[in-house]
Amino acid sequence: MPASCLLYFITDRTALAPDEPTRRRLLLEKIAEAARNGVDYIQLREKDLQTRDLESLAREAVAILAQLRAENRDLRTALLINSRTDIARAAAAEGVHLRSNDLSPQEVRAMWTKCGAGALARENSPRAPLIAVSCHSPAEVTKAAAEGATFAVFAPVFEKKDAPGAQSTGLPLLKKACQAKIPVLALGGITLENAQSCLEAGAAGIAAIRLFQENRIGEVVKALRPR
Repeated sequence: MPASCLLYFITDRTALAPDEPTRRRLLLEKIAEAARNGVDYIQLREKDLQTRDLESLAREAVAILAQLRAENRDLRTALLINSRTDIARAAAAEGVHLRSNDLSPQEVRAMWTKCGAGALARENSPRAPLIAVSCHSPAEVTKAAAEGATFAVFAPVFEKKDAPGAQSTGLPLLKKACQAKIPVLALGGITLENAQSCLEAGAAGIAAIRLFQENRIGEVVKALRPR
């Protein structure tokens, strides 16, 4: 597999523990583990949290990444917040991940310059946000590219364990989607065994929840980016 394979860890703290304090602690530990091992992007995808709790968690994650960057100037892990541009801007995250039926990337960029007027956001947030877009067809990827998305996450490529029978896109559609002018990351049922087939189809990288949360991230990174 190529050393340039992009890696995108999507969080789900509810799978980590039954109680909220432990979930939060373990999730922040996983975020730090992902950053230390060179994962490119982390999406904070805690959709069940209320605004205040999500912003608090985002700020903690941003602080952890900032500390790790202070210790290692080569660290480049970026934090994206699922769907909430306002929280991403306020918490000084690097960007946002949009659902397929969400705001457009152009609307996000306009909001980015208007919201998050706090001093921390002004000082630390990038002037131009990273914008990922969930896509389920080649046409959606083409649209995301035309609207200025940074990259697309194409899913579900394979059948997922928690959704047996759900319609997967398969490798042929992934290959077609990867003809767009932005990087396309494969998501959905990705394992160490089938990741190579996604890269051979043209994917710029791999996005996953369980692959990162249920394994030692360092070992996953070594397998996906062999030296």
